[in-house]
Amino acid sequence: MPKIILTEKYSKKAIDFLKSHPALSSKYKKSLLLLEANPFHPSLRLHKLKGNLVEYHSVSIDLKYRILIDFIIQDDKIIL
Repeated sequence: MPKIILTEKYSKKAIDFLKSHPALSSKYKKSLLLLEANPFHPSLRLHKLKGNLVEYHSVSIDLKYRILIDFIIQDDKIIL
């Protein structure tokens, strides 16, 4: 099972997001745990973005909110 590695930049943005949306904290954590257990689980709806965000991927927290990530898998690590 791959391990999630959070960069400093990602962690700062995640903290800001969760301060603005405290009700999503448990769903956010659940999405990250699922991403670590199975990055391609259908409920995450992982997909590559297009246009100005072409270098990023999106993972669903719920139907309204997404996590935008620079999704890199290397050496059994998922780097966000």
